[in-house]
Amino acid sequence: MSGRRTQRLNEQFRRELSRLLLTDIKDPRVLGVTVTDVRVTSDLSYAEVYITVDGDADEAIAGLDRAAGFIRRSLGQGLHIRKIPEFRFEVDTTLDHAGRIETLLREAAVSDAEVRGTSGEDRGHELDEPAEH
Repeated sequence: MSGRRTQRLNEQFRRELSRLLLTDIKDPRVLGVTVTDVRVTSDLSYAEVYITVDGDADEAIAGLDRAAGFIRRSLGQGLHIRKIPEFRFEVDTTLDHAGRIETLLREAAVSDAEVRGTSGEDRGHELDEPAEH
């Protein structure tokens, strides 16, 4: 399967899963679940579905796993593709990682500023004084 087709399917699955979560799945464990990304394998056997959750992630994934058969049937009726993949739901940790990296960069900038402030002052005085030969 071409890369463009895979990307289109990923986006189509993401949209349809989001729609199903909002309109058709009534399990309270999946309230507050947002589908952030879908990555389907080239043979359409599996699709990794990345989600963010407002509440308990384990409960949300249990609810999604329970609804997986319903989701596959619904998508099979609505989409015109030869095979609907088996869905595997995972919590998307991208935002957590990005936040952690941002925190580390901020801490590094503060440390760097403190080090530069001390050594920069020392160097600045040396530059202001005329050189003796």
